[in-house]
Amino acid sequence: MDSQALKVELLTKRKKAGDISDALGISKSAFYRKLKGETAFTQVEIVKIREILGITNERMIEIFFNEEVS
Repeated sequence: MDSQALKVELLTKRKKAGDISDALGISKSAFYRKLKGETAFTQVEIVKIREILGITNERMIEIFFNEEVS
């Protein structure tokens, strides 16, 4: 997951961690753990984030599923 890209989307769309965590039904600390990559977002959470931020499926894939392999 590209946490920097997700942070950019949050800033661009003027959403706070509390907005997203409330919509996902998780605590802010749980959201921050997911944002840091300590735990993973579920598929349902990813779809909800896409809807909340109004991002395209392509952007969602860039943020959540594009991982560079060495």
